[in-house]
Amino acid sequence: MDEFQKVLCGWSWEENKLFELALAVVDEQDPDRWEVVAAMVGGQKSAEDVQKHYVILLQDVQFIESGLFDHKIEDSQLQSLCWTDEDNNLLVQLNIN
Repeated sequence: MDEFQKVLCGWSWEENKLFELALAVVDEQDPDRWEVVAAMVGGQKSAEDVQKHYVILLQDVQFIESGLFDHKIEDSQLQSLCWTDEDNNLLVQLNIN
């Protein structure tokens, strides 16, 4: 991943994937949930970092589910600063348009 993208987004593609996996396997009721998730992400993020990232994820999901997200955005407008070639390749492999 381009260093600019990583600095801007703060999370690499790999860290996001590890974060998603950790959320799937760490019990929400675990009192050490955020410390465990941070460790599973690779140790570069603090418990506070992963908890903030989770809040942002929840806000994104709520926005999408609210119906306010315009699904008719042109393909050229979907490219974000955090979008990587890896993401694009995965999209092409999954044949998602």
